[in-house]
Amino acid sequence: MTDDIIVRRVGANEAAACVDALADLLIDCVEGGASVSFMWPLPREKAQAFWRGVADGVARGERVLLIAEQADGRIVGTVQLVTSLPDNQPHRGDVAKMLVHRGARRRGIAQRLMTALDATARDEGKTVLVLDTVTGGAAERLYQRAGWQRVGDVPKYALMPNGGFCSTTFFYKHL
Repeated sequence: MTDDIIVRRVGANEAAACVDALADLLIDCVEGGASVSFMWPLPREKAQAFWRGVADGVARGERVLLIAEQADGRIVGTVQLVTSLPDNQPHRGDVAKMLVHRGARRRGIAQRLMTALDATARDEGKTVLVLDTVTGGAAERLYQRAGWQRVGDVPKYALMPNGGFCSTTFFYKHL
C-alpha cells in the first residue's frame, strides 16, 4: 500500500538539495543488481556527481525529476522525464532512471511514479514516450501493465553492475 507515499515533481533548488538522498537510492539499486548505467561498486562521489548533473538539467529545463517520498521525507523512488530532445522531436520524451529502493518495493511505488510521469509528460506537451529496461526484469512487466508497447530487444546492449552482459528491451507509449 502506498498511502504513506507522496509522488511529486521537484524544482531545481530542491533537486540540488536531494542529491545525497538520491545518491543513496541509486547506490542501493545498483548494489541490488539494477542495470541503470552504473557498475558495482558505485562510489558515492560518482552517484552524487550524477545527481548534481540531473539537478543542473532540471534547472536548465532539460528534464523533469519526480520523487516518491515517505511521510518522514525519505526518498524511496524516483523517475525522470528527459524533455530536451532534437528540434524534430518536440512531442517526445525519454523516461530515465526509474528507481525504487529495495526496501520499499512491491508497494505500488513504481506504478505511482509511472502514473505521475504520464501526467507530467502531458503537462509538458509530450505525446510519445520511450524507455528501455533489462529484458525479462520486473520493470518490463510493470511497463507492460502500464500500457507501454514493446518494440524489441537488443542482445548484449549493456552490462549488469557485476560485469555480465544483459539484453535491453525498448518500449514506447502514446499519450
